[in-house]
Amino acid sequence: MHRDNKPQLVNRLNRIEGQVRGITRMVEEDRYCIDVLTQIRAVRAALAKVEGELLKTHLDHCIEGAIVSGDAAEQRKKAAELIELLGHVSR
Repeated sequence: MHRDNKPQLVNRLNRIEGQVRGITRMVEEDRYCIDVLTQIRAVRAALAKVEGELLKTHLDHCIEGAIVSGDAAEQRKKAAELIELLGHVSR
């Protein structure tokens, strides 16, 4: 993993963790379902942002590195990883 954006990603994940704890409290307190669902959607959106940043980092560094290296086996490996990941995302 590229380390330049690590502090930002960890910070975002810590905020998401706090949001999830808040949702737990909401459920424990029998809060209105729509309010809980709204918070769940916010967490999903925040996780999608982190996922997007990680994917961009992977493309910018790992995939690009494999392409620049000229190593065909490494290029195939990185492409297969990405295809497998995207296959899981679309399910």
